[in-house]
Amino acid sequence: MTTTFITGANKSLGFETARRLVEAGHTVLLGARDPERGRAAAESLGARFVRIDVTDDASVQAAAADVAAHEGAIDVLVNNAGVLGRVGPVEEYTAADMSAVLDVNVVGLVRVTHAFLPLLRKSPNPVIVNVASGMGSFGMTQDPERVESRYALPLYSASKAAVTMLTAQYAKELKDVKVNAADPGQTATDFTGGLGHTVAEGAEAVVALATIGQDGPTGQFLDRTGRLPW
Repeated sequence: MTTTFITGANKSLGFETARRLVEAGHTVLLGARDPERGRAAAESLGARFVRIDVTDDASVQAAAADVAAHEGAIDVLVNNAGVLGRVGPVEEYTAADMSAVLDVNVVGLVRVTHAFLPLLRKSPNPVIVNVASGMGSFGMTQDPERVESRYALPLYSASKAAVTMLTAQYAKELKDVKVNAADPGQTATDFTGGLGHTVAEGAEAVVALATIGQDGPTGQFLDRTGRLPW
């Protein structure tokens, strides 16, 4: 059984991932920015709430210190926190719009990973799961047979492309840590306006990668059916 820290876990995919892991007997630290919602979500699952705002250095460092003081180590880090960003005509997007999305989806991932690596390295089988998206895949967004090719989400897609590349590069550099990216697929959440498969189905790839053993993969981009094109 593992100790897993999940960012953005008070709702949707993060919450479902936490629920599945707790149900399977794992210890879950539910990270969320909003104390009231985060604490309520954690209590409903039997998880421990840890406040974290992935866009704030002090908040992330405080969260890592909290976990160090209480659990002493983690086995799995799930970088799930993310935002969709502005949607609409591309000519209306501003640099500030792009910066806001990158700060959560990309810089936040780096910020959290950096802070929690010392705790991960105390585990005999440290694992990082980055929640990516097929919308960040060049192969999938250019394939007319894929649902990802039907949408244009420049800000979100660019950020998720960065997430998959960070995953590949971290996997090369961190020889002692398994680092993979999970694509939930088009999942019926507030991001998609309720379109797509269930949140339970969307969480399958995240849960699978969060529970890999010593012989598990690293540097992979997967959904619940298998490997995906970058």
